[in-house]
Amino acid sequence: MAFVSTICGRFRQGAFLALIFYVALLLSTATAQVAPVKAETGVSAYAFDLNQVTLNSGRWQENQARTTAYLKFVNLDRILYVFRNNHKLPTNGAPANGGWDAASFPFRSHFQGHLLSAWAQCFAQQGDSTCASQAKTVVAEMLKCQNNNGAAGFSAGYLSGFPESEFANLEAGKLTSGNVPYYAVHKTMAGLLDVWRLIGDNNAKTVLLALAGWVDTRTSRLSMSQMQSVLNTEFGGMSAVLADIYYMTGDSKWINAARRFDHWSVLTPLANNRDQLNGLHANTNLPKWIGAAREYKATGNTTYQAIARNAWSITVNAHTYAMGGNSQAEHFKPANAIAGYLKNDAAEACNSYNMLKLTRELWVMNPSSTVYFDFYERALINHLIGQQNPADSHGHVTYFTPLQAGGKRGVGPAWGGGTWSTDYNSFWCCQGTGVETNTKLADSIYFYDSSSLYVNLFAPSTLNWKERSTTIKQTTTYPVSDTTTLQITGSGTWTMRIRIPAWSSNVKITVNGASAGVSTTPGSYAAISRTWATGDTVTVTIPMNFRIIAANDNSALAAIAYGPAVLSGNYGSSTLSSNPSLTLSSLKRTSTSSLTFTAMSNGQTVNLGPFYDAQGFNYVVYWAITGSLPSGQVSSTNPTSETLKETTTSKPATGSGTGVAGQFQQCGGASWTGATTCASPFKCTVSNEFYSQCL
Repeated sequence: MAFVSTICGRFRQGAFLALIFYVALLLSTATAQVAPVKAETGVSAYAFDLNQVTLNSGRWQENQARTTAYLKFVNLDRILYVFRNNHKLPTNGAPANGGWDAASFPFRSHFQGHLLSAWAQCFAQQGDSTCASQAKTVVAEMLKCQNNNGAAGFSAGYLSGFPESEFANLEAGKLTSGNVPYYAVHKTMAGLLDVWRLIGDNNAKTVLLALAGWVDTRTSRLSMSQMQSVLNTEFGGMSAVLADIYYMTGDSKWINAARRFDHWSVLTPLANNRDQLNGLHANTNLPKWIGAAREYKATGNTTYQAIARNAWSITVNAHTYAMGGNSQAEHFKPANAIAGYLKNDAAEACNSYNMLKLTRELWVMNPSSTVYFDFYERALINHLIGQQNPADSHGHVTYFTPLQAGGKRGVGPAWGGGTWSTDYNSFWCCQGTGVETNTKLADSIYFYDSSSLYVNLFAPSTLNWKERSTTIKQTTTYPVSDTTTLQITGSGTWTMRIRIPAWSSNVKITVNGASAGVSTTPGSYAAISRTWATGDTVTVTIPMNFRIIAANDNSALAAIAYGPAVLSGNYGSSTLSSNPSLTLSSLKRTSTSSLTFTAMSNGQTVNLGPFYDAQGFNYVVYWAITGSLPSGQVSSTNPTSETLKETTTSKPATGSGTGVAGQFQQCGGASWTGATTCASPFKCTVSNEFYSQCL
């Protein structure tokens, strides 16, 4: 018995020690989201955490699954190759990548930041431990690269796939390699930030703050004019990511660093609601507007708010195609010039990715306005959902979305070419934003405030509103069907606010089968205030109609939409030399279970379907329209319109100094000792506490 007792005691002791080891292991690998320490100014509604919303069966979930498969497939040694090679560490025998991550490509190492963000979102959204492990492994190796900077000949904190000397060349105006160094560094910083705040990885925080410190040191020694010169080279979302570090840490040095990246030759016209976008590289400038929104929320400076709002309104109303994208050959064109720019290289996907980010930033400041999510739905459904190739198990994407007659998705960039992205030989910017888009599709369906739930998008999903111990399950095949149901589990008193699209009419809402008795005015939020109980069901019916979305500059050239879905004609392998005609009165839906249609075009029947399903064949989006829509249908030539209620008035410069400042040069601001007089005919305007410019 004593022997048995001893054995049992040792067994219990061993089991206890094993338990201790297991708990320690769990703690060592535990992950938890990290909340910001600073609140945002001017915000009235809030997003749910990614882990509170689950996508249910449908196209969005399918897109997510394909991208997730790619994220779990990629070889980490290959992903780390350019970092290790640059920081003088062994590359572990991995082959170099091709495309925009090739060892000789100027801004190699930009894509890895996108991957970090996508892995972090994959974990936060789906709880996928493989995604978390991938992210944490790459970050740990990045830390090793950063720690080897002395041997590599780099300054403390530096981290990239190319030499630090590229920044010296940039500052000296001698950068001739085609590199956009701050653009690449921004992607790395944004990815590290997401791994820190969504996974809770302390290594990510360490690497991020060291790299941000390097940026702060490098930029703080430049004069305002030197910094503005640096900003003439694409720099991604540096102002936004530095502002986000300020939110996460509360350290004001990061918002000060963010404001050094305010590019005033671009931002000043927008502050005054002037459209000077023509000729600008679109995706260079969109992140600057997001940065302005983030800076407003950090500082309360309404100039930043006006920049973001005006930029959004100008872009959506004067530079956007029917399917929600913008730009041709990556550049903005003259205001309202659409018809002449329906080309094979239209609608770069990165632009819509960034426009959706900007839209979210603006809507939370003004959640009573549906115009923002009317646009969000338009660009997400018609552009970004359809950017992914559903026939590809890794969810590869197109860079451009062709809009010329007979165009076909699967068009790569001018630099590098190709069709669809690939596993290891593309790594374009749009592939990077694509993996991010398809791992955060659930982030904008629902929002909340102190007394309300906002339903902004109609997609099969389940919300865990843990703060109210309530679950909302949304069931729908929208936009194939016109109905969505929201079933409540839990109890409490609050208001459900449902977006009623501006393009809709005769929307019906019932609660448990009876009319909700609320206003459903198009372009508003229907507000249902009640004490909810488990089993309550809200049914929303949004009748679908054909709509005309004409080119801003040619009312006879138009796209056709059915509800929110832009339609395209299927032309198989046929080539077209011009936009075919379409007889509006001939439009007819041919199935109630799918979005299939027919119409007469050039005397022949053509099949139409949702543009988000237009992959693998030549298509037409814009038609030379004739006649009128079928009886009872609604015509719309401008589906989105937003006029700012707030304006920003320019103020005269202050300070002292001698000499004359030229156009766009600084003429005042805190600690400014230079010229305060502008050369004729320019005036010193757009002053804030930091500076003014001659405009």
